[in-house]
Amino acid sequence: MTVKEGYILLTDTGSLLTKLIKLYTKKSYNHASIAFDSKLSEVYSFGRKSVRNPFIGGFVKEDLKSSLFDKADCVIYSFEGTDVQFEMMKQYIEGIDAEKKQYSYNFLGLFGFIIKRPIKRHKAFFCSQFVASVLEEGKIVKFKIPISLVAPHNLQHLSKFQFVYQGKLKTYTKRNEDKEVYVSSQCRSIGM
Repeated sequence: MTVKEGYILLTDTGSLLTKLIKLYTKKSYNHASIAFDSKLSEVYSFGRKSVRNPFIGGFVKEDLKSSLFDKADCVIYSFEGTDVQFEMMKQYIEGIDAEKKQYSYNFLGLFGFIIKRPIKRHKAFFCSQFVASVLEEGKIVKFKIPISLVAPHNLQHLSKFQFVYQGKLKTYTKRNEDKEVYVSSQCRSIGM
């Protein structure tokens, strides 16, 4: 079996909604996403579908180059799993993606989170609830609390996760783009 690495991305976009959530949580990062490569080329979450409207949300493939993430601070963690575990997680996400119009953002679940009562809704997630469900589906982590009470900061304290990076998201993605250009130009120069 092959061991693969996945990535958990926690962000602070500095948006008005993020600032309101931060007032309640008192935590640095209040949005969670999951990716399956170190370049973060495909990042999945539940969040806003439009940069301009935070109240229309659902399943999203996040565009880290969008203005929403332009000034975002982040912390990135990696985790390991087998190829079978990664296939289970990817199939789970693909199933949600195939029916994404039927899924919605779990605003009611956020209220449950605030009062510490799990509110699980059919085909509805908030960001960290979605990431937790993907990790459980792949048998990477079994949470001791209901996944509808998992917050982004809970993901930071899992022993299976390894710290990768903290700072500006734009710096991380730019550094990965620069590495790709360098490797590509090196391959061309030696005739590959």
